[in-house]
Formats: sequence, structure tokens, C-alpha cells
Amino acid sequence: MRPRDWDGLALILSGDGLDAIREEEIQDQHSHGVHTESAAASGTTLGMLVKDLQDLDLEGPAIPDPEPIRLLHHAENSRGGMPVYPIEPELDDENWADWLARCADQQVRLTNLIATIGRSKRWAKTRRAAIPKVGSSRCVDADLGAAATVCAAWWLEEGSALTPELVAERDQRLAARLRGALANLRDSRIDESEASGPKLLAPIQQAHLPALKACLESHIEPEGVEAEG
Repeated sequence: MRPRDWDGLALILSGDGLDAIREEEIQDQHSHGVHTESAAASGTTLGMLVKDLQDLDLEGPAIPDPEPIRLLHHAENSRGGMPVYPIEPELDDENWADWLARCADQQVRLTNLIATIGRSKRWAKTRRAAIPKVGSSRCVDADLGAAATVCAAWWLEEGSALTPELVAERDQRLAARLRGALANLRDSRIDESEASGPKLLAPIQQAHLPALKACLESHIEPEGVEAEG
């Protein structure tokens, strides 16, 4: 689950998003659990996710997510600093800003606003529907399996207000930027042995992985992406 051999890190966040989780980490160190408890009390889909995970025998949940933070620290402190690529475009990207605006328009449509009224019942239904989507493994106990189911339900709920066209547009853009980040890593890496190509580590929400994998395998044209700094 934690590859040790990689040369660069790609996170499905914008540059501003990376700054935000760094700031949240500092705030959590001063007031442990403040963001997690705030989310749990919010009444949002994220709040329902946090509450369900808190009921399981797991270490966590925690906000900010400790895994990207751990990987960020590892990238920053290894080999004099490995490249970190923010994969989400910034808000000043016109195409991305237009996509976000169209998402907002879709989410405030009357039918989607009405749907939020029965969110708790729908959450329970979505969680049941997610159970068959989670595979079993000898390495995963019942609580981790339940956590995977809850996270899959959260992903389905988060995307329920978006049209298939908006989802496909997002995934194609992210896949193009992942390929662009790998191209940048390949071009900037000095490997005198030429024994192997560089490895870009890109942690992806489990339920999101199949769609992004399909986009990557479609040989979508890379979009230029630069590492942080």
C-alpha cells in the first residue's frame, strides 16, 4: 500500500490546496482534532463520512488527511527534495474556472437542492449500494473493509449532482495533467544508468481510481505541469 521506490509526488490538489493542507496541519498541531470535529458537526456529506469512520476500530479519521502530509514531508526531506506536482489547475486557469462555474450551476439546480433535504436517508442507501463495489482481501480486516465502503459511498454522493459530461471532463483534465507531470519528471531527472524510467507516485481516492485509470490508458495528450517552486 505504500510504495518505497518513487521519484516524484503528484497530488490531486491545486497549489493553493497544498498550501491549505500545510496550514491545516499546523492548526491541528496547536488544537488537535479541531478540523475533524468541525467536519463531523457540519451536517455535510463529509460530516457523515467522518462520523461513520469514527464508529470503526481504526486510527483516525483525521483532517487534514495524514497520508498526503506524510508523503509531502518525505518528498521534501528525501534526496535533497523530490518534485511535488499539484494536479488540479489553479483558479486563474480559465478552462478550470469555467468547469467549476458549470459545476456550481448544476449543484444549485432545484432538483439537487431538493435532494439535499433527504441526505441522511440517501446516504444510508448509497452506503448499502457501495458494499458490492468493494472487493475483499486477506490483508484487510472488517473495519478497513467497512471504511472502504463508507469512502466509496462518500465519493458517489459527492459526484451525484454532477452530470456524466462534467465528470468526464474533470477526469480527462486530471489524467492529462498526470501525464504532463510524469513527462516533466522524466525530462528533469538525471539518470546516467538509464536502467529505468522515473516513477511518479499519485495517491488517488480508491473509488476514483478506475475512471482515472481508464483516462490514462486512453493515451490522452499530456498537459504541461511544473513541480512546486
